[in-house]
Formats: sequence, C-alpha cells, structure tokens
Amino acid sequence: MISLSVPWDDIGGLVDAHERFLAGARVEADVRGPVLDSWKRCRFAGLEPDRLLVRYAPGLSLDERFLQAAEPVLRTLTASLAEVGMAIALCDARGRMVRRFGGDRRLRDRLDAVSFAPGFDASEGVVGTNGVGTALAERGPVFVVGREHFADCLQPFACAGAPVRDPLSGRIEAVLDLTCLRDDGDPTMLRLVREAARDIEARLLEQATRRERALLAAYRRAGPEPGGTGRPDERGDGEALGRIDLAVLRERAEELLASPRRTLDEVALPGGRVATLLRRLIRGADGELGVAVEARVSGGTRVTGLNGTAVVTNAAAGADVGVPDRVRVPKPPAVSARRVTTPAAPAPATTAPPETVGDILGGDGSRLLLVGEPGVGRLAVLARRRLELLHEAAVRIGTTLDVARTAEELTEVTAPEFADFVAVDLPDAVLRGEEPGPLGARTTLRRVALGAIHEESHLWSVGDPVAYVASTPQARCLESGRAVLEPVLSDSGGWKAQDPPRLERTLAAGIHSLITVPLMARGATLGVVSFYRSEKPAPFEDDDLSLAQELASRAAICIDNARRYTREHHTALTLQRSLLPRGRPEQSAVEVAHRYLPAQAGVGGDWFDVIPLSGARVALVVGDVVGHGLHAAATMGRLRTAVHNFCALDLPPDELLTHLDDLAGRLDRGEGWAVESGLADSGIVGATCLYAVYDPVSRRCTLTRAGHPLPAVVRPDGTVEFVDLPAGAPLGLGGMPFETVELELAEGSQLVLYTDGLIEDRLRDIDAGLDRLRTVLAVAERAPEETCEAVLDALLPTRPTDDVALLVARTHVLGPDRVARWDLPSDPAVVSVARAVVTEQLSAWGLDDLAFTTELVVSELVTNAIRHAHGPVQLRLLRDRALICEVSDGSGTSPRLRRARNEDEGGRGLFLAARLTERWGTRYTPEGKVIWTEQPLP
Repeated sequence: MISLSVPWDDIGGLVDAHERFLAGARVEADVRGPVLDSWKRCRFAGLEPDRLLVRYAPGLSLDERFLQAAEPVLRTLTASLAEVGMAIALCDARGRMVRRFGGDRRLRDRLDAVSFAPGFDASEGVVGTNGVGTALAERGPVFVVGREHFADCLQPFACAGAPVRDPLSGRIEAVLDLTCLRDDGDPTMLRLVREAARDIEARLLEQATRRERALLAAYRRAGPEPGGTGRPDERGDGEALGRIDLAVLRERAEELLASPRRTLDEVALPGGRVATLLRRLIRGADGELGVAVEARVSGGTRVTGLNGTAVVTNAAAGADVGVPDRVRVPKPPAVSARRVTTPAAPAPATTAPPETVGDILGGDGSRLLLVGEPGVGRLAVLARRRLELLHEAAVRIGTTLDVARTAEELTEVTAPEFADFVAVDLPDAVLRGEEPGPLGARTTLRRVALGAIHEESHLWSVGDPVAYVASTPQARCLESGRAVLEPVLSDSGGWKAQDPPRLERTLAAGIHSLITVPLMARGATLGVVSFYRSEKPAPFEDDDLSLAQELASRAAICIDNARRYTREHHTALTLQRSLLPRGRPEQSAVEVAHRYLPAQAGVGGDWFDVIPLSGARVALVVGDVVGHGLHAAATMGRLRTAVHNFCALDLPPDELLTHLDDLAGRLDRGEGWAVESGLADSGIVGATCLYAVYDPVSRRCTLTRAGHPLPAVVRPDGTVEFVDLPAGAPLGLGGMPFETVELELAEGSQLVLYTDGLIEDRLRDIDAGLDRLRTVLAVAERAPEETCEAVLDALLPTRPTDDVALLVARTHVLGPDRVARWDLPSDPAVVSVARAVVTEQLSAWGLDDLAFTTELVVSELVTNAIRHAHGPVQLRLLRDRALICEVSDGSGTSPRLRRARNEDEGGRGLFLAARLTERWGTRYTPEGKVIWTEQPLP
C-alpha cells in the first residue's frame, strides 16, 4: 500500500511547497515524509536545484555472480514494460548507473540530456532526490514523482527505486530503478520494482551452492608447492601475513561460520594473494557436532593460519568463547606446526558426513581458523530479520492518534514480512474512545484492519462484525490473556466451528497456520490480532509466537494511546459544541451562514455569535481563545456568556470589549492563583475578539477588535475590502483603549468574519492567506451559504492545525415604509399629539389591535422624557419581527422600575409599560439615551 499525503500528480502544490522549502519555510503537511527528509539532506549537502555537477566514471560493472542472478529478472521485466515507455536502470551500491534497459527513443534522449545514463552518478548527494539515490539513503523502496525531485532537471520524470540486498549478509549489492515521464507515472511502479528486487535476491540465494562448488575447485587447485612443508617460516617463498591480513581473514571466517547455506568464500589480500576459506562439519571426540573453517592462501605466502588459535561460536549465547574441553582440538603449538588435511573431494556442508578435528588437522597446507556449532547461521539470520521487523514496527506503528489507522499500520508492517494475512478486531467502544470492558467469547468485535497479500482469503472484511465462539483461538486468547499458536489450522476443529463453510474455503485458499494475540495495554484488553500464513510454506513456530506477542504489545500501547486521545477529544468537542450557538436567532437585519471546524490536533476555543439587539439591530461576534483542549473550550464558554450579558446592557462596541478585556484579565489572574494552588491546568494564554453592530435602519455598521484578523466587506458588485480597523490588544492585557470604525453598507453587502486558522498556518503566512481570501470572495450576488463553501474549499488545509470559525452576514435594510419618526418639543401638551400620530401610524400598518397598548406606552415614555430629561425628544416606531417603540432624549440618566405603594399618586406608568410589553430597556448614545419597548405582532 502506498500512502501519499498529497496527490502524486499535484504538480502545482509541489511547486509551491518546493519553493517555500528552498525559502526556509515549513512544508511538513504538504510533502511526504521520505521526500521531505531527502530534501533536507540535499540542502545540507549544499545542492542547488538549478545547478548540478554530475560525476562520470567509465567502465563500471557489477559482480558476475550478481549479474547472472539479475539478468533473467531484468529480461522479464523489460519485456513486460515494452509497451508502456518505461526505462530500467541497474546501479551499483554507490548509486552509479551500470546498465539501462528499455524505454522509447524520446525517453532515452531526455534521460541522456540530464545525465541519467550508464557511468553517471545518481546518488542523492550528487543529483538530489531520485529513485536511485534516495532508495540508497532510505535503505528501502521509494517513489519520487515530478517536483518531488530536488533538482529542476529531473522534474519531468517519475521514478521508483529499490535496493537489492545479499540475502545472507544483508548488504546492499545494487539498486534497481524504473523511470518514465511524469505523466506516464503510476504508484504501481513501486510494487513492480520491489518485486523485481526480491526476485533477484531469491536467485542470489539459489546461486550460492553453485558458487561454493566453483570455490571448492579453486581450493583444491591451491595445493602445496612441490617440496614445501607448508610452514611459512620454513619455505621462505613469501612474506608472512600481518595483523591486518589476519583480522580480515578472521572476520570473513566468522561470516562464513554464521551463514548456513555457504560452504566456501574467497578473500583478496594485498600483494596479489587470494585466501580460500572452507566451512566443514566436524565432530568432537565425544561425538559433539561442530563446524570448522579452514584457510588456504595462494600467491605470495602459500599457507597461513591464525597462530594456532581456534575459536568456538556459542549459538545460545551469541558470543565467541574459547574451545570447550569436549571438542578435543590439539594444543595450540601442534595446531600451528601441522598442516590441515583436506579430503580429496569434500561435499557441501549440508550433506558432508561429520569428521573429527583430528581428521582435518593433516599436512597439506591448510590452517584451522574457527570452530563453532551448526545452526548458528540460521539463528543469526532469523534474529537479524526479527530485529529489523521490530525496529520497523517501532518506527511505523503509532504515527497518528487514530485508533483505526494505528491498527492499519500494524497490518502494513507485518504483512507480508511476518504473515500473509493480518486481521485486527476491536470492540466499537475502543473506536469511540471508551473503556472496552471485559472481552471474551461471543463479544461482538469489529474487523478494523486487514492486511493481505491478495483478496482471496475468504476472511471477514474490514467493517464486518465478528463474535468469536468459545472454541476459537481468538476467544481462548481473549479469555486467557495469552497468545495462541495453531501451527496446523486444518487440525483445529475449534477454529472451524466459527463459520465452517467460510473457513473451509479459507483452508482451500492455502491458509495453514495461525497465531492470535490479545491486544493488551495498561491492564485492559483492547481486542485481538490474528496472523495467518499461506504463501510462506513454513508454519509458525514458538519463536514466531514470541515475536508476534512483542509486535502486538507495541501496537496495543499505541492503540490505547489513540483511544485515550479519542476519548479526550470527544469530551472536549462535546463541551465545545454545547457552548457554541444552536440554531439561528430570530432577526431581520442580516442573512447569516456560519461554519465551525475543529482542528485535528484537538478542540480549540474559537466561537461565533449572532445576537439580536434593540432597535432591530444585530451584533456579530467572532472570537478565538489560544490553545486546545478542555481548558480552551471552557474559557471560550466563559467569554461567550460574558458577551451575551454585556450585549443585554446595550453597551457600545468599544465599551463592551473594554469590559470583556477586564473580565479576561481577572479570570487569568484567578487561574494563575489556581495553578499555584494545584487546582487548575493553566491560565488564559490569550484571546482575540471582533465585535460588530449593524443597524438595518441607518445601514451603519460599527466595528471594533481586540487583536483579531481584519474583517472583510464584499460589496454587492463583488468588490472586496478589508476594513482598516485598528488592531487593539488581545483580551486580558488590560489598560489599552479600543477604537471603533463606522461604515455605511449598501443593501446586500456581505460582512465576513473569521478566525486566524482560516488564513494562517505553519505553511502559509497571513498575507498570502488574505490575498487568497480576497480572490475567493470577489464574486457578486452570492448567497452566504455559497460564500462559506467557496471559502472553505479554497483556504481550508487538508489537516487543519487550528480551529476555524467563519461567519458570513448579508445585510438587509429596514425601509422607510416600516419606520416612523417624529421630533417632539419638550412641552407636556405634545403627549396627546404623540398618542394621535402613533394611533394613525398603527392603523396604516394594519396593527389596530396594538393601538391601546402602544398609546399607553408612548404616553408614559414621552411624559417621563419631558419631565425628567432635557433637550429635544424623538419618538420612533419600527415594524420588524416585533413592534418597536423608542423614545430618545438628551439625558444620560435612566428610569428605574419600581413598585408604587397604595397611597402613592404616581410611579405606576413604567411598571404598566413593562407589563404590557414583551421586553424593554435602555441604551445610551453619544447624545443621550433611548428607552425602548418591544411588543409581539398579532
């Protein structure tokens, strides 16, 4: 499976990411991990994308043994790709191209033009990110396409490379690469090159025995010279070997001892000398089986040894120790003085009969180098592969905090390296982040992940519910908490009892062996993982059982971490959603659309509000609390509640933010005290807010902000303007005044408020985000809902790291036919005139049913204004969703509602007005105040 964080053919996005990377910006979310790591290595090496110096070395070649193994595979691969215009490159272990096959004329010419040809160096440190050099650097298969190449000249290509290893030593012998034009590329190339590399490795293993026979013939030909005794100090026909030569021979002899399928080896020494090593089975005096490695040197010094030293490799301890007494090797002086006898035609180690140590210590010029136990090589190879698998599991499992993805990573790591099919079953409670509870027989699990080498397994698919019966290995391991090994599934009746028809088809498909392991972490059982083998002929063994348990244990910890994170995330998200607005309030001033998207990293403190105010006005609020988690969500709830309370007082925008700033500071200081007392997690580390009030009668909009991003205004003709609004300090700092800006908006204008998560992230600065937002908003006559969708589609990152709140409000106007206004002199006689004009206006609006109540309200409010205030008096009626009556004067004092006593002659008017209307209140203006009431329409 190939996972790409961006579409592989998204050349525009990669160009942008590449340019930002070269400029020093962070591009982690836009570039795949291996490619980004390669870019960093290229930059560290000082490479320049537009200028490369490619080295050339003539006469490059590979080992003949390797070529014999590779050529049949390459012929087959070349034939299969003949119709798709793809070139095959074979490079040495240093990344230098040795051969190139296939490809049409156009592709070959373009590859020659960029020096991607035999003899040229394709290593990462020379030409940057590419299929050859990056596969060597990553020591594994890679897929590189288009702008993922670091060098500009390689952008037109797509390539997939894979290293080819010696199957016994694990060393990289060569690199295989598939290259084509970018438009012809496909991620399937990675699978093709990986399979070809594995086929070559398999042929290398098959050729080992043929090579051993050839080396054995060389060993026989390297006999003692006539008349020579074989002792260096007696012949005088060459220099004795030095300590470095002896160390080289000893190292190669140890490798030969640890290799179960190799019998002979050659070692080139200085001075034109060649040492031939032979690995043979031996038997001690008491019948113990062992392995001996002998050496013969030809050219220069004919016969040598290691000063009579013999070493035993202990398979159980994995270390070199002295020869045990039970292997009766002659004393060191005798060994150094005698020549080792070699049979006339020794057979390979796997079939030769055991010989005693005394049999091989003859006198034909050989020396005993090492003595060890048989089977060390197989154990060493298996141990190395298991260590590599555990290392890969530690790196690749748990890269996210998603339960299902973590289960998928377990299957990707273990299939097909360890098993052919890997299934992970978890209860739904774990997927929701809850505690799983006790698991056992008949507990309903869900198939969360399935890794398979092909689709014909007949196992349950991802998403299927599974309830294992008590006799199955899965149910037994869940109840006992221990792993269960079934080396022969056809003999396991309990396994087939789960679903006999299905599992009979599974056996017919070739599955023959099973290990099932409970996923346990921190004392809880989270589910079960099942490993199946079919293509691998060898059934699972006890050693495989311990490896499966280790893999499952590591995966279980990661799954539990993801489960706990899911629980906390859901808790915080539930709290936040309960604190955010539900539905849309009744108001006619604006048509509203809004969006809220939590960050994937955790719930944050963004919020928005639409709050109806007196006089048919509306308040639009967007805020952002810095940070994520429960504390940020709770802080957001406090601030949002405070804004609602301050709005009820009808405070001007700058005064409202001043009060909110003071409240945030007091909350922060209180939280700081709680932190010192160990009663809280953290204080308010910062909050921003934008507050706007729109009046549909005057079409005036008053805005103020506290450290928040600039609002945007979209005119009816599609022109976009970011309001030049003073920034103000974030909430909680205190002491800084807030400034307001007043705009006159044409009917149908859109006011766009948002939080910084929409326009700014780690990969994009705020100026670029504002430019992109301006471009998206520049559309005339678009509905607010359509505006929200367009903005999110264009600006929302694939994996947002911060919350995003977006509020779009399209303005309406309360026309003159729905507004009546009268200026009244400060004369008590005008009260009757006010009642008369109000009655006439209500009759014109068809609201005669409200005439009596409205006359009483107007009479009381106008009388109070004339009696207790000063300056001109204005009466205004608004027919909106309710009938609004407003009386304004020049006084800054507000009437107080009180209950009159029985003997009082006055004081009942305002009380009656409050009881006869639905709402009433006072709001202050720069010229005085306004007393208002609202009555529901019939």
